[in-house]
Amino acid sequence: MEIRVEQGCPQCGASVVLPETDHVLTCVFCGTRNLLQSNGPFRYVLPMAGQASSDGLLLVPYLRFKGTIYLVTAEGIEHRVIDTTQAANPAPGLPPSLGLRPQAMQLRRIDPEAGNLFLPQTLKANAILEKAAAIGNLTTEVGENLFHRSYIGENYSYIYLPLVAKDQGVHDGVTDARLIELDELDGYPLQGKRYDEAWRVWFLATLCPQCGAGLEGAGDCQVMTCATCHTAWAFGPEGLTGVDWHIHPGDGETPLYLPFWKVSTHIPALDIYSFADFVERSNQPFLPRPQWRDRVMSLWIPAIKLRPKIFLQAGRQVTLGQWQLKPVEGRVVPNLFPVTLPSSEARQAVKLMLAAATASPRQIFPHLPQVRLTDVTMQLVYLPFIDKGHDWVQPETGVAIGKNILRFGRTL
Repeated sequence: MEIRVEQGCPQCGASVVLPETDHVLTCVFCGTRNLLQSNGPFRYVLPMAGQASSDGLLLVPYLRFKGTIYLVTAEGIEHRVIDTTQAANPAPGLPPSLGLRPQAMQLRRIDPEAGNLFLPQTLKANAILEKAAAIGNLTTEVGENLFHRSYIGENYSYIYLPLVAKDQGVHDGVTDARLIELDELDGYPLQGKRYDEAWRVWFLATLCPQCGAGLEGAGDCQVMTCATCHTAWAFGPEGLTGVDWHIHPGDGETPLYLPFWKVSTHIPALDIYSFADFVERSNQPFLPRPQWRDRVMSLWIPAIKLRPKIFLQAGRQVTLGQWQLKPVEGRVVPNLFPVTLPSSEARQAVKLMLAAATASPRQIFPHLPQVRLTDVTMQLVYLPFIDKGHDWVQPETGVAIGKNILRFGRTL
């Protein structure tokens, strides 16, 4: 489900419509580029029915979750792509979800000047995520058969449904459907609170903090690069932060470079400190080479959103074939694919990739609850891919990703 949001340009005030996944606003009128910043999830409101104003109303919060839920169980790795909205307040009469309305309508960011009241969120996000897991039939109880659960590539936001009180009843402001009679709300007053300044969205110019040049990156990217000083910068709550990045050189005509997060770490619970340790502990069908004893263990996580099966396959193949890669200091070259999975998500995926890369699940899966990472370092590494018709193929590791799958990943 792709949601589109109306956003005013901070420079000229023009209205720009962009996908919800975009964090970089490019104004087609004045040409400025700005990074959208917020202290938490973005918050949107559904439009009122007809041309009615949505000012001065009571707005009800719905938490939207979009992402992939993974379970590592005794039977293997299960996954589901979930896209759902769930009511964050248990007020009687409210629709349990918003259905297809966020997809069918153009949303707006909540306006602090509109004078609306906001029904408070009383259900915790974890409880709502449990509901999302239940939708995907991923509700295995924690116990001896469940070793790990993770949410990867998730996108959280709040979508508010306007309510209208009229004719002794409460109506859905979008469809005008009558939801509940006012006299049925005895003991549950619909009292809202004022706009919280912590919800405000602000803008940050996309200029390189090191040299002041304009940064490059697509609207949905999580990392931008500077072609002038060859630095890379990730988005975070404090603004732009530098990224340690490298590139495995291709030739001068390499058509595509795909990004991976290289997470180098020690895993004491499994006695894994080197790549050779990993090969032995995970019972790989090849013998470790002597020089691998000095090679720190690294798990490679795709820095792009992909379908779950392809995400696991790509990370597994690069993790196993990492000894063939020789990255050098990063430099901006043509055809760098945007990073759409932030480093924080990659770190959450480490246990999952460890499970996906093992050749002996019985030796790894039961230890996942005890796994703690130590001496962690992260690098962003771009790997060259060549065109093989319907697929992009990484020559050293053999990773193959369908072109359609890569395009579809931008919508996850």
